[in-house]
This record gives sequence, structure tokens and C-alpha cells, in this order.
Amino acid sequence: MKNIKAIIFDAYGTLFDVNSAAEKCKDKIGDKWEGFANYWRTTQLEYTWLRSLMKRHKDFWQITEDSLDKSMKTYEIDSSMRNELLDLYKILSPFSEVPEVLKKLKEKNLKLAILSNGTPALLNELVKSNNLDNLFDDLFSIEEVGIYKPDSKVYDMPIKKYNFEKNEIAFLSANTWDVSGGGNYGYNSIWVNRNNNIFDNLDYKPKLEIKNLKDLLPNINSN
Repeated sequence: MKNIKAIIFDAYGTLFDVNSAAEKCKDKIGDKWEGFANYWRTTQLEYTWLRSLMKRHKDFWQITEDSLDKSMKTYEIDSSMRNELLDLYKILSPFSEVPEVLKKLKEKNLKLAILSNGTPALLNELVKSNNLDNLFDDLFSIEEVGIYKPDSKVYDMPIKKYNFEKNEIAFLSANTWDVSGGGNYGYNSIWVNRNNNIFDNLDYKPKLEIKNLKDLLPNINSN
């Protein structure tokens, strides 16, 4: 991929492991922790899409709380764990290769940014708690436009800030609908397929499919 000037990352599920909050509580939750974590994530995303369609916006933290409440009831998890799970969600763990790869990309003099459904406060805490805040030029939050991905107004934000051409930006996400959203907008969208999934039929084929961020390094050329 040539002439790339900026790399934009989705945060949740791409850089940071959304299951890590529940995993850290697996001794208390038991064997159902992974099913619960996946259900929480799926419900959270469904709420973003439904609220966008209904034009009933709530910020991502409120949606995270609402989806957790439903998930805890569905999986019969003691309500006393609510605050612990929410606190852990604010400091989700990055995938193991993320810090090293970000440092190597930074050495290529590329703009690095996050483009996320998360609120500015959530994104700031997420990168600072993992000592990654010095690696990003910008943290773009959908709160600036008041609607969730994959609305095109979200993908507009980095273009307006950097004045780059769309084809000068690589956009990475682990979520197929997000890859398609960025790709249909005009970005070079790359799918981080960590779990050997099948891509959704949404009128876009990723420019590149990788298993983790390490696979990105030989494919990015800023010249």
C-alpha cells in the first residue's frame, strides 16, 4: 500500500480487547464469562445502530452501561459486580502486539489516530492507562458529530483535520461493518481478522486482510 500518510485505527476490538474486562473477572463469573462478554459487546453495538436509526443519541458510556445491565440479567450475574466490570472496561487491555507495532509505525513519520464510538474521556483514559497516549496524533470521537459508525459523517472527521486524500489514509478495524463503512467512504480499509471470521456482504472487499497488527508493517509504504 503506497503513499499512505495516515493510519486510522478503530479502538474497541481492534487495538483493545473488549473481552478483557470480563476475562479479568472470570474467577467470579465462571465458565460463562466469554459468552457473557460476547453478548455484552453484541448488545452494545446493536444499541449504537438502533439509537442512530431512531435518532435517540446516548453517548457510548451510557450505552455501555445499558448493554451491561441487560447482559448481567441475561447471564444472571450478581449485580454487585457491575461497578467492577465498568471500571475494568475503562482500562481494557491492548492486544499483545499493539504497543510495539504502533511504535514502529510512528517511526515511519505517519499520522496515527483513533476513530471510535468511544467518548473523548473514555478514549483518553484508555490510551493513558496503557501508556499509549504519546503514540497518537489524534483521538477522534463520534461525539463530535453525534452519530455512530458506520455513518459517513464519522469517517469525515480525519479528512477534515488532515486535508489528505481519502486514498492516502489506511483505516483498520476488526469489525467487518466498520471496515465496509470506511471502505465505502473511500479509505483503504484493512480488516484485522483476529478470529478467522467470514467477511460480511456489505458492498466492500478489504484492501488487505491481516491476522494482527504485525502483518500491517510490511504492507505500509509512506513514500
